[in-house]
Amino acid sequence: MNPDTARRFDTEFAPRIARAIADLLGHRANAEVIGYGGHGHPTQVRIAAPPAEHARGYAHPLDIALTWDTDEIERLMAADGPARFERYVAALGRKLPAWENARDIDFGSRTQADALVLIGGLDFEA
Repeated sequence: MNPDTARRFDTEFAPRIARAIADLLGHRANAEVIGYGGHGHPTQVRIAAPPAEHARGYAHPLDIALTWDTDEIERLMAADGPARFERYVAALGRKLPAWENARDIDFGSRTQADALVLIGGLDFEA
């Protein structure tokens, strides 16, 4: 990926995704950006949270890594990229349940079936 594109995604776009997800999950969730580390080490938004007290869920506390397709990140740099990104951020509240159902994640109890869940190759479709 072009270094300028990676830097821009790491500083302008990924932090907004992390904040939006943290806001959706509440005060106990931590979402952080792990910047682009070169080929094979894409930008990640890591979401972690301790299990909710008195809630039944999966065996492991929430620990999710989100990554996006390189071509999708580069499309954000086009003229329509910012508007597309705004629609994506607005749709995150609908995306979380889809990720939950597909990957044995329970955001309500803040647990998951596997120790680490990677949801990779994401796009920016609303």
